[in-house]
Amino acid sequence: MGGRGGGDFPGGRKLGSKELQLVILALLAERPAHGYELIKAIEERSGGFYTPSPGMIYPALTYLNEIGHASIEQEGARKLYSITAEGQSYLASNRATADAILDALSRIGGRMSEVREAFAGFGESEAGGSEEVHRARHALKDALRRKRGCDAGEAKRIADILNRATAEILHD
Repeated sequence: MGGRGGGDFPGGRKLGSKELQLVILALLAERPAHGYELIKAIEERSGGFYTPSPGMIYPALTYLNEIGHASIEQEGARKLYSITAEGQSYLASNRATADAILDALSRIGGRMSEVREAFAGFGESEAGGSEEVHRARHALKDALRRKRGCDAGEAKRIADILNRATAEILHD
């Protein structure tokens, strides 16, 4: 899929309209959903890394409806979206791409979860409340944030550094 975001996610933290439409169709193939449910499903799949805005989801749903790939059932003030036979056919012919995008979302979500877990709970009571550890942890977070979206070679270099640091920290 290329692009920024370490080679996993096209365009960094956003899906293009075609990719988002495929993700929506794949989710609708699992079960009909409201727009908000689709936003939450994508956010959940990506571990909070990517949350499409209503301004992205609803135009995509409208477009999918207009081209016959999704249908709308009015439920009071809300709309329930379902995939149509045409949408199923389109999804089937693009299933590899849809699965690759969903897999990337899941992988990124897993990595984000690991990073959050690594930095969570490491407070003042741990490591003797060391101010040096606190400052170093924040410097690392800042450095990683600055390198977000780097190419694969740089990502490997950073991973190697972090792996060496981990081994050194755990060494008795």
